[in-house]
Amino acid sequence: MKINVLESKINKTLFLVITILSLGTIGYMVLSHYSFIDALYMTVITVTTVGFGELRPFSPEEKVFTIFLILTSITVFGYAVSAFSEYLVSGRLFEHFKHRKVEKKIASLKGHTIVCGYGRNGKQAILKLKNYNKDFVVVEKSKERIEILDAAGVLNINGDATLDETLLRAGIEKASFLITALPSDANNLFVVLTVSQLNKECKVISRASNESSYSKLKIAGASNVIMPDKLGGDHMASLVTTPDVIEFVDRLTIEGETTANLEEIAVDDLPEKYINKTLLDLDLRKKTGCTVIGFIGPNKEYIINPEADCLLIKGSHLIVLGRPNQIIKLRQLF
Repeated sequence: MKINVLESKINKTLFLVITILSLGTIGYMVLSHYSFIDALYMTVITVTTVGFGELRPFSPEEKVFTIFLILTSITVFGYAVSAFSEYLVSGRLFEHFKHRKVEKKIASLKGHTIVCGYGRNGKQAILKLKNYNKDFVVVEKSKERIEILDAAGVLNINGDATLDETLLRAGIEKASFLITALPSDANNLFVVLTVSQLNKECKVISRASNESSYSKLKIAGASNVIMPDKLGGDHMASLVTTPDVIEFVDRLTIEGETTANLEEIAVDDLPEKYINKTLLDLDLRKKTGCTVIGFIGPNKEYIINPEADCLLIKGSHLIVLGRPNQIIKLRQLF
């Protein structure tokens, strides 16, 4: 509310300054028969009180008009100084330049991820994206959380993720992924519907609190729907039934020098000489130490532990397992 009042004052100030300059110019053109340039010049030196003096001796009518112009301009410029001082002290000017900088950065992004909501799930999503050096923009409504994101140097937009204009500011038209982790299923549903209108190619991953929301979100266009509570409960129960297996799987996603990580490689990103060749020809194990544990075909068929003679077809992907140093070698190679 305070920001809107400040902006209103700035707009009013600009209007008053333009009005006083226009009034003075027209007045001198009518009373003194000056040309437009001379009338504008006379108005400027009068309202700024620089003291150059009139272009020629004034008549009584012109003197009265000049007195009126000086007194009016003092009031207007006093108001202007007050408004601009308040604008500077409020930090609004800094915010303006910050927004311009953010808008330029977002405009340069392509194929990035938009994360809606900086709650518990949103924070974890951002951490993962950071670890994989993915470009992303966070959309958050809370001013307090925006300040935290600013301090961390995270690209963000302060606004309501359910509004078209907010997602457009976040670059939804050029985004490849959107994660909506808002606390309300209704808001998540609204975001999914909005994205399906603004960018049909964008893959949407949505959070859901209730099972009844799952099917609605899928119908609305969400590619994946994640239920944190359900996943958490399943995970805890699995630590009782198959603790060693779960512990091993957990270690695949924990950062550290002795842990293992999973990586996805698009066959299209491989050098041309490997296209339509076999996994044996690629020989990732020898080159990087990584092991291919999965193959996803162009038609999304999943093959666990593919054979060495599996063909590397365009449009397919490899799931690779390796330690951090091996994954680094893999990224450097491909």
